[in-house]
Amino acid sequence: LELKDKAEKIVLGFAKKHYQFSYDLLFYDVTTVDFEAFKEDELRKNGFSKDNKSQQPQVLVALMVTKEGFPIAYEVFSGNTFEGHTIIPVVQKFIRKNKVKDFTVVADAAMISSENVEALIQNKIHYIVGARLGNISQELFETIDKTVVREDGKSIRIPTPNGFLVCSYSSLRYRKDKYEMEKQILKAKQLVDNPSKSRKAKFTKSNGNNTLEINQRLIDKTQKLLGIKGYYTDLDETVANNETIIDRYHELYRIEQNFRIAKSDLQTRPIFHFKEEPIKLHLLICFLSLVSAKHIELSSGSSIKKFIHECKKITSGRLLDKITNEELILKPEIPNHLSQVISKIFC
Repeated sequence: LELKDKAEKIVLGFAKKHYQFSYDLLFYDVTTVDFEAFKEDELRKNGFSKDNKSQQPQVLVALMVTKEGFPIAYEVFSGNTFEGHTIIPVVQKFIRKNKVKDFTVVADAAMISSENVEALIQNKIHYIVGARLGNISQELFETIDKTVVREDGKSIRIPTPNGFLVCSYSSLRYRKDKYEMEKQILKAKQLVDNPSKSRKAKFTKSNGNNTLEINQRLIDKTQKLLGIKGYYTDLDETVANNETIIDRYHELYRIEQNFRIAKSDLQTRPIFHFKEEPIKLHLLICFLSLVSAKHIELSSGSSIKKFIHECKKITSGRLLDKITNEELILKPEIPNHLSQVISKIFC
């Protein structure tokens, strides 16, 4: 485990050389990795599972990647850690370790809170994070409703205690949000007509007589927010305009790609170790494998799954002459297209 810092230092040097990484922009997110066990300890805890395996103990893994999606650092937390409590210590540690001066972190809405925003500002860390518009104040909601232009590509910027709130409208998002809202309203009506203690629905509220009724006020508010997405940032418009803020946030999909590679192609989960040191060593090996896999993807322009599939087609043959007992090894030629890909990876 003492090699973790050294490994991350080598990875950072590689990112600087091959991807011109300059510490200015990093994407941050967390995922959970479960165990083939049901017994908890200090590290392995039951918690909110990203993989719908809440009955099994897990660990929480925080990952940071560059704007190309190249992983450069990670941290491990106990499985019951709230993800919003991870971003500040992870980013602070990264900044101290690498003596970073100018830094912008991009993260999803789960990471934002008044305490986190205050900590980011105090540490002079720039941020672009998703906003949960369903939780905003009535005053801010009315401001958005009055000023937002409901046309594709249009956006507004409103100063708030959490920084600038950038809101944009999308007709595609409107149709998706409307479909989800109608589905939830139908579920709420069914629950009101057929009460059940084990079921919950978004658009219901208690009427004080231990029965539920439709929350029409929430439906009206949700309807006005259809198609609107919000983003918080401390970056002034002269530094990053609304379009840049939105584009940067949408690039968070790159970190989701890393999680899919780690969990599916590299088979990071489930973990079969029980003690803390082997668990963390397993995750260190998986991180280094992820670095290699992502470099192959970025260099070759194809998925790691496809690359491995093509490589497996190249096999050597062994022939044994039973009269002379001489062994002949037949080495196949590497196809030209694969040779070109390999040369890009190791250039």
